[in-house]
Amino acid sequence: MNTTDAPEIVLSDSPTVVCDGNGLGGHPKVYLTMGQQPHIDCPYCDRRFVLKQGSKVAGH
Repeated sequence: MNTTDAPEIVLSDSPTVVCDGNGLGGHPKVYLTMGQQPHIDCPYCDRRFVLKQGSKVAGH
């Protein structure tokens, strides 16, 4: 995983996250689910949400 491609990295304890652009992109609030992946990128602002090490990925 190359995390340097994303403009901002946000660590999360949960595989489900909410992004509203952090005031930067001014986009609507979106709910994102990582599923089996250790990260997910917001389709609006490209913020990358990364599951903290030791947190459970969905289905595990």
